[in-house]
Amino acid sequence: MKIIETKNAPAAVGSYSQAIVVGHTVYTSGQIPIDPITEQIKSNDISEQSEQAIRNLAAVLLEAGSDLDRVVKTTCFLNSMNDFAAFNEIYAKYFTKKPARSCVEVSALPKGALVEIDAIAIVSECFSVPCR
Repeated sequence: MKIIETKNAPAAVGSYSQAIVVGHTVYTSGQIPIDPITEQIKSNDISEQSEQAIRNLAAVLLEAGSDLDRVVKTTCFLNSMNDFAAFNEIYAKYFTKKPARSCVEVSALPKGALVEIDAIAIVSECFSVPCR
């Protein structure tokens, strides 16, 4: 088991890791749209927040030796299902391989975020050697 930590995504705000790699699989914690430099959410727009959350997720995956194309499952949390269409438009730009997905509305997210996304992905070395 390997703990993943990168400064290119927001630091964990609790007693958890940004991600954990076990074997050829990476499990990420949920990423909200905090700018990793300012440590703030810059916008109240669901499209902009979705972009930032996905950039954060991509940074964690990269540190783990994976990327968005190797994601097999996401869980997406929206503060309001009224934002689903706008969120889905941004999501579709980044997740072109169409991983399995759950998307649910929640009553609140950390720091007042409108969106949070976590993922399960295959790490890159699995593609150069047989996965066992």
